[in-house]
Amino acid sequence: MLKSNFLLLFISLYVQSLAQDISLALQKTPRLTEVQRMQKWDAMQEDVTVSFASSSTRFTKELPSGVVKKTAWELSGWKNEKLHVQILAATKIDLKGMTVAAGDLRNETGDVLKKEQLSLGFIQYVITDEFRDGCGHRKSVDFDSSMVADIINTELRSMDVSKHTTQPVWLTIQIPGKQPAGKYTGTISVTAGKTYKLQLILTIADRTLPAPKDWSFQLDYWQHPAAIARVHRVKLWSAAHFEQMRKYYTMLANAGQKVITASIVDEPWGHQTYDDYPGLIKWTKKKNGTWTYDYSLFDKYIDFVMSCGIRNRINCYSMVPWKIAFKYYDEASQKDTVFTGAIGNPEYNEFWRTMLVDFTAHLKKKGWFGITTIAMDERPMRAMQSVISLLKTVDPAWKISLAGEWHPEIEKDIYDYCIASKWAFPDAILKERKQAGKTSTWYTCCTEKYPNMFTFSPPDEGVWAGWYTAASGMDGFLRWAYNSWTRSPLTDSRFTAWPAGDTYQVYPGPLSSVRFEKLIEGVQDFEKINALRKSYQMKNETIKLKELEAALQTFTIEKLSQQSAQEMVEKYKHLLN
Repeated sequence: MLKSNFLLLFISLYVQSLAQDISLALQKTPRLTEVQRMQKWDAMQEDVTVSFASSSTRFTKELPSGVVKKTAWELSGWKNEKLHVQILAATKIDLKGMTVAAGDLRNETGDVLKKEQLSLGFIQYVITDEFRDGCGHRKSVDFDSSMVADIINTELRSMDVSKHTTQPVWLTIQIPGKQPAGKYTGTISVTAGKTYKLQLILTIADRTLPAPKDWSFQLDYWQHPAAIARVHRVKLWSAAHFEQMRKYYTMLANAGQKVITASIVDEPWGHQTYDDYPGLIKWTKKKNGTWTYDYSLFDKYIDFVMSCGIRNRINCYSMVPWKIAFKYYDEASQKDTVFTGAIGNPEYNEFWRTMLVDFTAHLKKKGWFGITTIAMDERPMRAMQSVISLLKTVDPAWKISLAGEWHPEIEKDIYDYCIASKWAFPDAILKERKQAGKTSTWYTCCTEKYPNMFTFSPPDEGVWAGWYTAASGMDGFLRWAYNSWTRSPLTDSRFTAWPAGDTYQVYPGPLSSVRFEKLIEGVQDFEKINALRKSYQMKNETIKLKELEAALQTFTIEKLSQQSAQEMVEKYKHLLN
């Protein structure tokens, strides 16, 4: 029932805003004239062309795909790996009820990869813009906008396709961990006016990836609970809200997510997002001047997210928010009040010390203190140093997370250090951090044109991120945000402040995206690279190890400025299978 309700909601939202938004999306970039567009369609010999295509390309809806027709496609992967390929239908005529169906795959010895391990999703289009000016407030009319293929809608079982349209379909193969190795073949049936048969050939290597919960890659997508309540039209923190959140957080856990984003104050990012970001702890100042802290929602939320499979770390935002305005309830005045004392002042230290002493005791009682950090996000040095000092006086065992610039002055104090992509950890420091069991990662945001995961970014930049992480010796990748949705996320990924798609990686539903799936592919490649490194070292296969390490050395930001991510990844993918 919930799935049906969401499908109706999706269609309603999509239809309501698509017409008005498309005209805005197409207003700046010079497009082909209608005559030029029709000439391209006239050059297509068949009324309907059905073909496999790479998952690394986003295809333009209103033009023929331009790919060389392929009715057979070969893939290779490990057990427990998820693989992708696209299926395209380019049509000169209206198609009613296009469907795509997968059958079982079989190998020569009779082993079967069940069709249930193959999922299909029609790819839908969303408005994007461009990187120009990167961070900073923007008006949509000032930026080049277009329609881009990104939403993977697995809810739709069929689709009407208008004439002179290219419609992509995303095919995912999830190889079971216990599937016998070998070469499997099967058929994909596409009904588009008539039935087309495509042959899928899958080679499964005799190697096994760990399950996502056991991946070593430290993936950190920041979660936004209030956005889910708004889009699904349910009351914040209600049973219905938690029911909706479970689908999103389980999906994120299956991508290898390791970190819970926990807001211990209201608006740790200063109202930057379309939806509010409420705190999970209620602060109360009693009439006698003492303080109490209600952790009931915090506890419920953390327990809930852990039950979805995300349980390695709790990052608490933040003692150093983007705007110093900490809300609490004042019993004396019987109203919500805001503390605005400057970081480092005696009033600030007293305000937070009282809370931290209580919070520390609570976390230890829950058994969470060892996996909890106080998290900071791109804050001034003096403020960060002051907070670090205060934390250590409360309990020297407090862990600290930081996403920001490279600061050698405080590096030793940071347990979970995530640096911007323009920086690199010095080799000696990275080695020390690994030996100390600390986490060292990197991130991208609105600052970087590449590599990135905007809706207009080349899909393989997500895969490239996994290779770069392995090449650099870092532990993982962070990106805000998983689901800080725009006003109409299913149709328009543009936001008022940053390049399109910066604020979310998946869509309401939950529906995955091309860029989210390609990032998961990169995480899988990271796991495969590290497994092969260990195997080659153990077996003394020095030639293979040197070849792999030589390939990894090419994965630098500088090289990415000279070549596409797709070129770099495709050149070396064969080394992993």
